[in-house]
This record gives sequence, C-alpha cells and structure tokens, in this order.
Amino acid sequence: MKDPLEYKERSYRGLVRQEGLQSFRVCIQETDLLIRADKNLEQEASRAVTHHRNLVEDYIRENPKFVTALTPWVDKAILPKILYKMISAGQAANVGPMAAVAGAVSEAVGLELLKYSDQVIVENGGDVFLKMSAPTAIGLFAGESPFSMKMGIRVDATSAPLGVCTSSGTVGHSLSRGKADAVCAISHDCALADAVATAAGNLVQNKNEVLKAVEFAMNITGITGAVAVMDDQIAAMGELEIVPL
Repeated sequence: MKDPLEYKERSYRGLVRQEGLQSFRVCIQETDLLIRADKNLEQEASRAVTHHRNLVEDYIRENPKFVTALTPWVDKAILPKILYKMISAGQAANVGPMAAVAGAVSEAVGLELLKYSDQVIVENGGDVFLKMSAPTAIGLFAGESPFSMKMGIRVDATSAPLGVCTSSGTVGHSLSRGKADAVCAISHDCALADAVATAAGNLVQNKNEVLKAVEFAMNITGITGAVAVMDDQIAAMGELEIVPL
C-alpha cells in the first residue's frame, strides 16, 4: 500500500538553490525532504519529521477514512496543530485533508528548524516551505511543458515564512483530477497553499483553463499568488514575479 505521507515525484528535487546554505536530506520511512539551512540540522529535522508523522499516522489509525477523503473533513475535537492545519486547509479549498499533508509537513519541520537557523528551505517534492533573507527564485517543474524549469517564481524576502506548493496532473503520483502540467499556489500558510494548488489543478482540463485555475486560487483568503501551466499556456497573478532560470 502506498504510504499516505509519501511526497510527490522526486523529479521536483532541487527547485530552490541558494548560495551560502548547507544542504542535507532527511528520509523517515517514505517522507524524503531536501533541506537547506545556515547549518546542518539533520538531527533536529529527523526528530521533527518523526514527531509529526506519528501524529498523523496515529490519527489515521483511529480514523482510516481520513486518508481517502476527497471532500473536506470535519472534526471538532482539539487536535495537534498539523492535523488542524490539514483539515482547515482542506475546508478552505474544498478538498480532502490529505491534499495538504506535504505542505503541512514541510511547514512543521521548517518552523522547528527556524529555532536554530535564520534561513530555511524545506523541499517536500513540489511543496516548498522557505524563509529567506533575500529574494529567491523557485523553479517551476511542469513536466513536458516548454516552460518547465526554464522559468521560476521570484518571491521577495519576508519577515514571515512562505509556502510555495505545486500540484500536477501530468507529473508524479499525487491525486489530481485535472490535466495541468503545474499549478502553483503561494501563501504564508504552507498547508493552505498545498490544498489550494490541488483544488485549482483539478479545474484544468485543457490549456485554455489555466486562467480559471489561477482566478480560483486567488479568490481564497490567504493565497497571495498563483501560477498555472499547461502545454504552452501560462497564467499568473498575485505577489510574485516570473523570471527566467
């Protein structure tokens, strides 16, 4: 059975490169993160991954339908923060909670590492959590599209961490009902960005619908930018800049 916490296709690896940071990889079961920070924090990251995986796995054991739900999940109990964020993100985007799991894990690990490093990048497949002191370009992997890894999304340095998450109907194993090569959502809530990227990607059935996906994403409170790509069509809106790589 495929691990529900397994991240998206490894061909996303290396979306963000930044000089002066140490790079290290953390693999716990099927969770495989590429992390960059001011120093090597592999032990701290491993502890954070294990802790948050355990929280999600324990909840799934008690609520097995959680992992297959394709519609918003409702639970009014007091829950660990990672589960609360997954559920809230799914409700905001009108998708199941597991649509937010990769972004939620990236954020949970990234926030822990910010206790030890001023700059952190956590890549969880197509989902990136980052806090940088300078503007940063994030490569957009879009399968066979002519734009794939030839263009990036430039985001300014901010005082708060940022989530940049990507969903694809043509790349990777994650569930998408759409056919977009890539739909990217940006938010200070990484779980929300992940869920919205999935929901927006579900809307794209042909290349003329990339603008519809971006407009959908931008109408969700908390989303600051969005990009959608299919074949030779691209649409972008919000607080971002498209730059050549």
